Amino acid sequence: MPPNSAPTITTPTHFDPPTSFENGLAQLNALVERMESGDAPLADMLASYQHGTVLLKYCEAQLHAAQEQLLVLDGDSLKPLAL
Repeated sequence: MPPNSAPTITTPTHFDPPTSFENGLAQLNALVERMESGDAPLADMLASYQHGTVLLKYCEAQLHAAQEQLLVLDGDSLKPLAL
């Protein structure tokens, strides 16, 4: 390696989306457990972190979509269901 050059770490940029919210959450929990163990090489940890951000965004989008579906009819208008 030439002097003053840092090694390049490549991580995958494409991950298959989960099949459901529950599947995404399970995958996310498994990634967190693996990362918390600290046994993986740095490149694997970075890939896991990147995958985790994709899973988190997916799960958040699924929750938002579910919230949008929790609309109730109130007379002639729709309003969010008060929880």
